[in-house]
Amino acid sequence: MKYDFDKVVDREGTHSVKFDARNYFFGTEDLIPMWVADMDFPVPVEVTEALKQRADHPLYGYTMRPDSYYNSFIQWLEKRHGWKVEKDWILFSPGVVPALNFIIQAFSKPGEKILIQPPVYHPFFFSVENNYREMVFNPLRYSNGRYEMDFDDLEKKLPGVKMILLSNPHNPVGRAWTAEELKKMADLCVKHDVLIVSDEIHSDLSLPGNKHIPVASLSDEIAAGTLSCMAPSKTFNLAGLSTSSVIISDKEKRTSFEEYLERFHISGGNVFGMVASEAAYLHGEDWLNQVLGYVRDNFEYLDDFLKKNLPEVHLTPAEATYLAWIDFSALGMEGDELKSFMINKAKVGMNDGRTYRDGGEGFQRMNLACPRSTVEEALNRIEKAIKGK
Repeated sequence: MKYDFDKVVDREGTHSVKFDARNYFFGTEDLIPMWVADMDFPVPVEVTEALKQRADHPLYGYTMRPDSYYNSFIQWLEKRHGWKVEKDWILFSPGVVPALNFIIQAFSKPGEKILIQPPVYHPFFFSVENNYREMVFNPLRYSNGRYEMDFDDLEKKLPGVKMILLSNPHNPVGRAWTAEELKKMADLCVKHDVLIVSDEIHSDLSLPGNKHIPVASLSDEIAAGTLSCMAPSKTFNLAGLSTSSVIISDKEKRTSFEEYLERFHISGGNVFGMVASEAAYLHGEDWLNQVLGYVRDNFEYLDDFLKKNLPEVHLTPAEATYLAWIDFSALGMEGDELKSFMINKAKVGMNDGRTYRDGGEGFQRMNLACPRSTVEEALNRIEKAIKGK
């Protein structure tokens, strides 16, 4: 089936955070929202049909996740990523961000150190701070438009650290970490007995020509010290259905985490999230491949537009995710000035780079999982605003 991602779907009035919360987040509704990480594309038709079929049954009581739910995910991981997992390893969470907080509470104590690699997904900071842990920064190195891990700095800072929060693939800089990079990082964590908490929610969004490597797939030794957080939410645009997984192969750690989760009685989950997840993993691969091709083309359009019309603005090369990390620093605007310029002059709502802390100054994050016409209009607005300064 050929999907039409050029079609604009009106999301206003659906209680969409991206569209209906513009005034709250930007102080105005008069802008194109290209920020929060969900897609403006309809989900696979098989997902919609599965949800309709389940909704037709008029009882929505307590529901178990069947073997078919787990098998669809297990088969997906092996086919897409070459990673063989077992049913018992998969634990439920209502979301990856809740999972990060649960993991921090279950495997560390207030005051203990947790390492993160900014500029990075901002809930990482909140999950550490809100749970009264100490943050240790291992900033990514930005050189010639490419981000890399600073392994020398990492090894200096790992002693005494309880866990590392890893963004794999990386949000917002778009790196699909290589097996060599991940193994070097993981070997250091094994050496210093640091738990790896790998946020792999964007794992299925490696752009054509790139490959996602689950950290826990590298070796049994690394897997024993890794908790992997995954979900169909970014992959298939199902974020509103609150369904994700934490994969833990080590029995002792898995038992500890299961016992912790039982304190909150959250294992039941959402019946529609369960149905949508299974349908997506079973039938959504062709849809996803088409999405990835479309998003890649949006990246290429964006890059070409900037080079031709705004050569002082630079797109970070994208390997994964549908989130463009754009360097506006050459415009000479800092802090709130750049943020205000994009909102009030260009009238395009993106994520301010400072949200991701160290290394984010001068950047904006743009969501490209949208029709090409939206990208075109946003870039025309930005060009007009910059040239009319």
